[in-house]
Amino acid sequence: MPYAGGPMTEAMYYTLLALMNPNHGYQLMNEVTDVSNGRVHMGPGTLYGVLTRMQNDGLITIISDDGRRKTYVITIEGKSVLKQEYKRLLALVEDGAFLKESERDE
Repeated sequence: MPYAGGPMTEAMYYTLLALMNPNHGYQLMNEVTDVSNGRVHMGPGTLYGVLTRMQNDGLITIISDDGRRKTYVITIEGKSVLKQEYKRLLALVEDGAFLKESERDE
């Protein structure tokens, strides 16, 4: 079933960012922390739930599976969805830009 759209969770967004380069589970948890500048720490339960959902949605795929370790990578569809989400997040920030001006007045 393809991704139905809508806002992504932080876990989905940062997992897709981290999968711009192929990664396996443990390495991926560390990469999510790195790409989020330390703001997001994902445990195995959350990570594997997100990976399963995104694989079912066609956003990621497994490129190798040696029985112990699966290596995932973002798909073309995943990159497209990630770019859409990035644009949505930018629009949110731009819509609230007036708040930055009001901070100077305080």
